[in-house]
Amino acid sequence: MRGRKMGIILLLLMLVPFVPLFAQSGDAQGATGGTVDLMWLAWVGSLAAIGFALILGIGVLRKDAGNETTKELSSHIQAGALAYIKQQYKVVAIFFAVLFVLFLFLAYALHLISPFVPFAFLTGGFFSGLSGFIGMSIATRANARTTWASKTSLNSGLRVAFSSGTVMGMTVVGLGILDLAIWWTILSAFKLPNEEIPPIMITFGMGASTMALFARLGGGIFTKAADVGADLVGKVEIGLPEDDARNPATIADNVGDNVGDVAGMGADLYESYVGSVVATMALGSVASLQLPSISALQFIQIPVVIAAVGIVASIIGTFVVRAKENATQKVLLGALRRGIYLSTGLIVVLSLLLVLFTVGPRFLGIWGALIAGLIAGNVIGFFTEYYTSDNYKPTKDLAGESTTGPATIIIGGLSLGMLSTLIPVLTVGIAILVAFALSGGFIHPEVGLYGIGLSAVGMLSTLGITLATDAYGPVADNAGGIAQMASLEPVVRERTDALDALGNTTAATGKGFAIGSAALTALALLAEYSNKVTDAIGKLFHTAAAGPSAFEQFEAGLMHVVRNAAGVFQSVTLSVDLLDPRVLVGLFFGAVLPFVFASLSMRAVGRAAGSMVNEVRRQIREKPGIMAGTDKPDYAACVAISTKGAQREMVVPTIVAVSAPIVVGILLGPFSVIALLAGSLGAGFVLAVMMANSGGAWDNAKKHIENGNYGGKGSDNHKASVVGDTVGDPFKDTSGPSLNILLKLMSMVSIVFVQVVIVLHNLLLKLFI
Repeated sequence: MRGRKMGIILLLLMLVPFVPLFAQSGDAQGATGGTVDLMWLAWVGSLAAIGFALILGIGVLRKDAGNETTKELSSHIQAGALAYIKQQYKVVAIFFAVLFVLFLFLAYALHLISPFVPFAFLTGGFFSGLSGFIGMSIATRANARTTWASKTSLNSGLRVAFSSGTVMGMTVVGLGILDLAIWWTILSAFKLPNEEIPPIMITFGMGASTMALFARLGGGIFTKAADVGADLVGKVEIGLPEDDARNPATIADNVGDNVGDVAGMGADLYESYVGSVVATMALGSVASLQLPSISALQFIQIPVVIAAVGIVASIIGTFVVRAKENATQKVLLGALRRGIYLSTGLIVVLSLLLVLFTVGPRFLGIWGALIAGLIAGNVIGFFTEYYTSDNYKPTKDLAGESTTGPATIIIGGLSLGMLSTLIPVLTVGIAILVAFALSGGFIHPEVGLYGIGLSAVGMLSTLGITLATDAYGPVADNAGGIAQMASLEPVVRERTDALDALGNTTAATGKGFAIGSAALTALALLAEYSNKVTDAIGKLFHTAAAGPSAFEQFEAGLMHVVRNAAGVFQSVTLSVDLLDPRVLVGLFFGAVLPFVFASLSMRAVGRAAGSMVNEVRRQIREKPGIMAGTDKPDYAACVAISTKGAQREMVVPTIVAVSAPIVVGILLGPFSVIALLAGSLGAGFVLAVMMANSGGAWDNAKKHIENGNYGGKGSDNHKASVVGDTVGDPFKDTSGPSLNILLKLMSMVSIVFVQVVIVLHNLLLKLFI
């Protein structure tokens, strides 16, 4: 109760800075005609989110962690998760160090990028990793506390798990906006023009995306290797129940829930969040040039303030998440939705006041673009739930496919996932057209693209609470495992299973939000890349006559070749024409990249899972006392296998993601990169939705059978569903979620390296043409 009162007091204090939005409307002009600067609200929003997360975190840690057995099991999970994160961050640190040195060389030796870029890149990666680490740390401590709270009531367990998830959600949005506020303050202090700041800030988005890809991919490989190994041997071969303490891979499976679905997901959505905001800021600076009556700051600050408003709305929404004892799945889901819908409604009202205050009623269309994104996010979330929850017909029918064996349930799951892509694609397509049209894009295309960026910001504006409903799932899953391994009374496992089943649905919905926002954000970044190509050509080839161009300086230092590079470049300054073979090749390369990336990550899970299966079989074979309950499994050996497998397998896919746009740009030119990004966006968006929904449906079809349908646990139908679930695990938790990071990371890499690519492409032309 004390924590709740402190939260309400903090909330009231947070609302004070937003009073001007209620008190005034119209163009935000001061007495001298200057634009009112609201960027300081980023500091307010970030500190409010971090403060609220701190209060909730302290409240969770004050809860009782239970008896010695539950505490010991929780400590094993904490130790395993921490060991994995330490090892992962060592690998990531090397990768970041190499890129940091490269950026220093490009910035200070060749002057091809801003001198701030190397440091912005580091902070983006640091805050992305930190958000995941904090979320994982609280989750691994909340699991036993959720178990013990569930002894009291279902609502008590829900509150502990949800509070833990809210710490994750608030940490992500708080650190995201904090990084943005820090860099805006630093760059403004160096007197950079407002319109030049957002393109530099995209670099910390690249750092966040790089970190997120490592975290999501590595965590996904870890958790699915453990999950598949535990299921195939424990459930199918031996017939052990879920989370049985005799299964050597059980602790690794529970560790994986945290490193993959908490730390990985936190880093993933951090980069989605900051990526959408900084991309829209950059588009706003370009759009303002088409409207002499609008300053760059007016458009730049709108996505930032919306993010700050979304934090306040999300905090308010968390206070209405409650559930009664013996609540059904539908009632529990309704409890979470109340918080999300309340937050959404508040953002609709507050963002309207913001737009009226900053740019006036004549630009009310950009508020409509924002609402289009909000609606699209909720539509995608609902239909993701429809296709993946066993409350609805598709997943129930999929469970029925188990009556004819594993093959038919796999065919049914693939078919379901493919069909489920239609509505998200239509929804995003309509949202793009509506946002573009309402923003006046058919008159001022740049403003229309800015509207599309705002729709992505709108879709993620409730991230503080939507991520809370997502991140609480792994905590509930761990809580159920601890209840089983600690042999607590059956009612505790029943309550944690109810929370876990809800977590599966909210996790699938969260993936839908992430993928939908990735499509909109990637499109916004694609537009920004096009702008950067034009700017780069001007900087490299049309500099003042007072000295040599940046291109000529680079060329002279690299090799003595023929001058007059601008003349050579004229042959490739073409519009993006599909009849140009270079554009077609770029399009094909872009379309195939998501499949190559998914293949690499799936094979990585397969290899690591194979090692896990062999280890579990070895322990069961060599230690008969394990099955008799007289000997303890070697949990640490299984954790080590997943850790090594994840570290070994996550590097190559990441290198492919970072290098692909650079290589294509150097070989085929910058306009082929536009086609590459477009091709990867189209194919990757659809593939990510299919994989996430197929995996989610297979998982919940298995749980539907475990609830007593089609023969229940231990039946042949159940074994067939377990096979389907093991195929779906890397679909929904490794390859699928990583694809949305891939789309944005390639776009950000293209933007950051655009000048380098143009220079090297032209050097290549001069050598061979």
